[in-house]
Amino acid sequence: MWRLYSARVRLAGKTALVTGGASGIGAACCRRLAAEGARVAVCDVNVDGAREVGAEIDGDGFAMDVTDLQSVREATSAAESALGPIDLLVNNAGTDQFGFFKDTDEELWQRIVDINLFGVMRATHAVLSGMTERGSGRIVNIASEAGRVGSNGSAAYSAAKGGVIAFTKTIAREGARYGVLCNAIAPGPIDTPLLRRAPAEMGDLGQRVVDVMVGSTVLRRLGSPDEVAAVVAFLCSEDSSYVTGQALGVSGGLAMI
Repeated sequence: MWRLYSARVRLAGKTALVTGGASGIGAACCRRLAAEGARVAVCDVNVDGAREVGAEIDGDGFAMDVTDLQSVREATSAAESALGPIDLLVNNAGTDQFGFFKDTDEELWQRIVDINLFGVMRATHAVLSGMTERGSGRIVNIASEAGRVGSNGSAAYSAAKGGVIAFTKTIAREGARYGVLCNAIAPGPIDTPLLRRAPAEMGDLGQRVVDVMVGSTVLRRLGSPDEVAAVVAFLCSEDSSYVTGQALGVSGGLAMI
């Protein structure tokens, strides 16, 4: 499907790094950015999946565990050696485990926050100095509407994604003088492996959670990863040259703020 966008090449000559790029929204972002001319480093803890997506788009796949700063730095260095300095960073790696807060424990909270929030911070730290030295860069963080309005069964995830939005605004302020723009995307219910796990983890209640999320959108449907990737490509391009510090909802109108 990504080939449909090949007529618009807004990112020629740019190098992009996408975390969590082996599947779902991350893979869709890799395909869209490549279709618009970027060289793409597909990074994921699932290195086989990352390499498969990389081969598909004439990019490259790299093993990256966003919970390990050394892994993040090594993957970033390898990607820059193979493809060039990172111009575009898409912080997409994330996870959740559905369950009401009273039934969860601190170990789960720490894991969810470590991946979803600290993972964004680690990857950003790995590329930001290079971007500021070169005087340009785009960072797009995949947050969630859950970070703005909350989500049943996802307390730690919602907290982490709220942190991603606040972090985005701070990096936008710190990066502006160096030509580095930083924005977030807040997806609503998107048809991804993560969302499809809810019924498996919570049974009928999980399915009801998904149904309520879809029913809360004014478009009354799930979004697709490609619809998120289209907004990522916009934020990575010069078309968004006067946009920074924003959290753009891609949620079918779930939250209009």
